[in-house]
Amino acid sequence: MAAGPPRLFRKLHLIVIRQLCRSFSEGTGLHRVLDGADAHIHRGEVVAVMGRSGSGKSTLLNLVSGIDRADSGEVTIGGRTVTSMGEPERTLFRRARLGFVYQFFNLVPTLDVEENVRLALELNGVRGAAARQRSTAALAEVGLGDRLRSAVDRLSGGEQQRVAIARALVHEPAVLLADEPTGNLDEETASQVMRVLLSLTKSRGTTLVVVTHDAWLASSADRVLELREGKLVSADLARAPTRRTGVS
Repeated sequence: MAAGPPRLFRKLHLIVIRQLCRSFSEGTGLHRVLDGADAHIHRGEVVAVMGRSGSGKSTLLNLVSGIDRADSGEVTIGGRTVTSMGEPERTLFRRARLGFVYQFFNLVPTLDVEENVRLALELNGVRGAAARQRSTAALAEVGLGDRLRSAVDRLSGGEQQRVAIARALVHEPAVLLADEPTGNLDEETASQVMRVLLSLTKSRGTTLVVVTHDAWLASSADRVLELREGKLVSADLARAPTRRTGVS
């Protein structure tokens, strides 16, 4: 298990989830995915969220980010109550304060590698030479400084995910949300990608919430939560292998 966040960060709850509920229509009834979920996540902490398929892990990330609306309950990030914001305010908050990494990369195929990363800055009002300098530096950090003008569909899966990580972090968000970031990669490539992701978030003090089925990945987190019957509970990985080969 990775070391916890610095002592100062331990005292600061960056994300607070209170009594979060979300249901979806299913046939003639409702399927309750989240049923009073609670959690406090510290500034700079790496938290893995696990659970069976369909338990609501992706729904939880969508509610935390404000992409989806909760039926009831509250999500607060950095003292801002996301669940009380209107849609335009949530959109601007996501752009400025959050970063996202998805299983299937979600890169823009009509843009080259550097343009994909620069897009996150331009959406936040950073343009021109300053944006190009920051996107180039971010790509160098993930080992792709020589692929700036490459088309994204010419990259391997691992390279595409590293572009996605650079894009997610280039605007220096307070929180990075990752939904199965290694789920579309082979084991060796997944290890390489996770080394990059964990190293960059730790060096920046970024709070990382990562949804995963991978016990090796989860063992590298500061803390593991499990979604069980709609609630978030502390997970016990004592019986799981402690580390995927090559993940540090």
